[in-house]
Amino acid sequence: MSENPKELLRKSLDFYHSATQLRFDTWHRLEHYASQLSDRSARKADIARFRKAAQEAMAILETIEYYTAFPSREDFRFLRKVFEREDYATFTRMVERLIRALTSHSYRRSTFSSIQRLAQGDEDPIATGEEESIEDDATQAKPYFEVLFVEEMTVAEERKLRAGLRSMRRAEDRFIYEVISVPSFEDALIAILFNYNIQACVIRYGFPFKSSNHLEILQRYLAGINESDAEEHPDTDRGPLLGAIMADLRPELDLYLVTDVAVEEIAATITEKFRRIFYRQEDYLELHLAILRGIHSRYQTPFFTALKDYSRKPTGVFHAMPISRGKSLTKSKWIRDMMQFYGMNVFLAETSATSGGLDSLLQPHGPLKKAQELAARAFGARRTFFATNGTSTSNKIVVQALIKPGDIVLIDRDCHKSHHYGLVLAGALVSYLDSYPLDDYSMYGAVPLSEIKHRLLQYRREGLLDRVRMLLLTNCTFDGVVYNVEQVMQECLAIKPDLIFLWDEAWFAFAGFHPTYRKRTSMHCARVLETRYRSEEYRSAYKEFKKTLKKLESKDDDEAWVNTPLMPDPDRVRIRVYATQSTHKTLTSLRQGSMIHVYDQDFRHKADESFSEAFMTHTSTSPNYQILASLDVGRRQVELEGYELVQKQLDLAMALRERISSHELLSRYFSVLVAGDMVPEKYRDSGIDSYFDPKTGWRNLNMEEAWAKDDFVVDPTRITLHIGRTGIDGDTFKNRYLMERYGIQINKTSRNTVLFMTNIGTTRSSVAYLIGVLVKIANDIQREWNDSSPRERRAFEARVRSLTTDLPPLPDFSRFHPVFSTAGSATTPEGDVRMAYFLSYDERFCDYLRIDDRFIDDELAEGREIVSAGFVIPYPPGFPILVPGQVLSKEILEFMRALDVKEIHGYRADVGLRVFREEALVSVRQAPSRVTVADIAAEMVPAVEEMQDDSDVA
Repeated sequence: MSENPKELLRKSLDFYHSATQLRFDTWHRLEHYASQLSDRSARKADIARFRKAAQEAMAILETIEYYTAFPSREDFRFLRKVFEREDYATFTRMVERLIRALTSHSYRRSTFSSIQRLAQGDEDPIATGEEESIEDDATQAKPYFEVLFVEEMTVAEERKLRAGLRSMRRAEDRFIYEVISVPSFEDALIAILFNYNIQACVIRYGFPFKSSNHLEILQRYLAGINESDAEEHPDTDRGPLLGAIMADLRPELDLYLVTDVAVEEIAATITEKFRRIFYRQEDYLELHLAILRGIHSRYQTPFFTALKDYSRKPTGVFHAMPISRGKSLTKSKWIRDMMQFYGMNVFLAETSATSGGLDSLLQPHGPLKKAQELAARAFGARRTFFATNGTSTSNKIVVQALIKPGDIVLIDRDCHKSHHYGLVLAGALVSYLDSYPLDDYSMYGAVPLSEIKHRLLQYRREGLLDRVRMLLLTNCTFDGVVYNVEQVMQECLAIKPDLIFLWDEAWFAFAGFHPTYRKRTSMHCARVLETRYRSEEYRSAYKEFKKTLKKLESKDDDEAWVNTPLMPDPDRVRIRVYATQSTHKTLTSLRQGSMIHVYDQDFRHKADESFSEAFMTHTSTSPNYQILASLDVGRRQVELEGYELVQKQLDLAMALRERISSHELLSRYFSVLVAGDMVPEKYRDSGIDSYFDPKTGWRNLNMEEAWAKDDFVVDPTRITLHIGRTGIDGDTFKNRYLMERYGIQINKTSRNTVLFMTNIGTTRSSVAYLIGVLVKIANDIQREWNDSSPRERRAFEARVRSLTTDLPPLPDFSRFHPVFSTAGSATTPEGDVRMAYFLSYDERFCDYLRIDDRFIDDELAEGREIVSAGFVIPYPPGFPILVPGQVLSKEILEFMRALDVKEIHGYRADVGLRVFREEALVSVRQAPSRVTVADIAAEMVPAVEEMQDDSDVA
């Protein structure tokens, strides 16, 4: 018995992750049905079938297009009229035209007032190329957006509102907008999450709560939003609450409230969420101007604009940079091709000037200062600093600004190498934390909260908690594992209320512009915690928690502390949070464009001066103005279209995951790692192990639930592809297959995985190309298998086995040698990496051991402590497996031998692993003074020279 057609339609909708994609696919299906209906040779039975299909498609579209300004509701009503009178030729032309306008975005450049003329037989302006004459050129060049009105209105009232605001348009307006209206609380939330064009919302009084729209894919937008308070409020009192929720979901939106109560009564309590409050219906001009001003506040780019203005000025350069204004190029007979390649503007803007309308990065006071302030607003920080040397330098700036020699820093061992070098420069005592291993995929996850709490409690027990200064973690990790940032900070602050957090968000700059991702960013969580700890509700909750705290203190049991959710004392806690972001990695910026975001309550009196000095230490006095301008422009982009770009990035990533998982041939050789593969079950309270099921689709798998509850989640825009069943290792797959054969560039691999990262620049065509390439590779492997001999098949199976089952376990951090453990306690694990680092500068203290020589095994078996004299960093993954002063364990040695990457910084295959001489470590241990490395070296020289003399005699 065949399934009900409606049930089949519902199932097909379940396989759509994106309502936007459903919208476009449905329009294209409608175009197909229309062309079939307009075919005069079609049979009656086919006409009836396609008519029914077209009606179903229009029913879906009518619901979806309710939340958009184009096509307007009047357009859609007219389209339906044409369909009902069976004028299929006109209907087809109208659908085709609408699709062209939607896909080309040409509707953003015109009002499309000609759509009804089209039905009367007029020429299609798109088809004839005359669309550009619909409105004047100045209007078409203006950026377009849409304004949402929340109020129950009749069709006539809606028309009057739209006409009234259109009549306010002036030639000098820099932007153009259209109006949408929705009648309910839920409809408003669906609208701002579905329609990326909405940039402003006017919330009026007296609207119901529930939406009459029951299309499941749109109802998903309401998942995870707490609407219980709103439903209980009367219709006339929901406006401020709706504004608060909207501000949480899309904080970049300009919100306006129209109320019928005295505005002075409510202004003091809700002004933070609304740009302006209007009393009843004021004149359209005031509202129109307020809307345009709001958009301009996000559109402005102070430094980019200043740089453009400077480049237009006639100037004489009697300073550095012959290339400034392109002079050294235009005068050349040999290098003019550089000018031809880049164009003139980049050289007109190339200057070392900090005056004439420009600014100094080291001490900004003009357009750069303003640009950084706007970036702080956009990213939810109290302060933001631009950096032109990448996040590697940003990390060193923050560490040097906040850490003094002898401070203890807790850090995930598998963080980026710049942190390790930064801690060396700062003279920190480093306490490495181990991430949970993913041995099956030769990668690490992230550091469990229990591990962090254990370490803090250990220092408290030893009386060293006052020396612990900072917790440094990577969020998200290279492989896409994301922390529960709010929970980590809250529980750590309960143990040490003034702990500083540095979150390396090099790969997470985009996250602040999507409501799901934002909740796991450091700046958002810092603001949430600061607000929470100031509230009376929290004080009451903490008062209750103190009963639990008293029991914990009486037990003197660290496990009880670890297993209990902790709450910090609101009278002692200080929010001190820093984030470093590689803007160029995930948002629009030239290479090395980076930002440092600060949310530090104590910055002014505890960090301002030291931060300034650290910034000057590491920042060039000749920063690249093009990079700075690109950071300014990138900020404008995310404030105006960040949500749209990130949502589309997410949609494409989900589509890629779905296609690979559902494709019979691809799933034979490849598998996309999901949360269940990358996050152990004990860290997933939601119980959700995947966001997509090949059998049921997206319907019952709630990504938002996992991101709200779990200790760790996986960023779905980072697709880790397991390739073990291909018999090809990650490095070979990356270079020989993807890059050399098909020109696909990736960075991160492990022994049996490759990482594909989508970003805001990823397109549907690039995703389709990647899928096609994977199919070709899978077909080649299948063909080789079919043609192979038994011997060749055994060899292939052996390669697969080596990549799927015979994998070496990932090593934990071993320990520091006692010589470099200087915190004063034998039970705490921190070490003085700086001391070991600079001690290795003297070659007389060092030796080399080859890891492929059995001598090193014999030495370990005899009990020798082999100590690394430098950082050993394989690429990928790009973090140290050995640091200066660390003891080489058998597990680390086996892992190094199993590495199949070509690039290992700190290890020379020709001479071996650089280690400290055993006798040198004995001399260091016996040295009476450890004031400086120089003192130690001076005391060691005679002993080491004696060692060398003995060696020469031998």
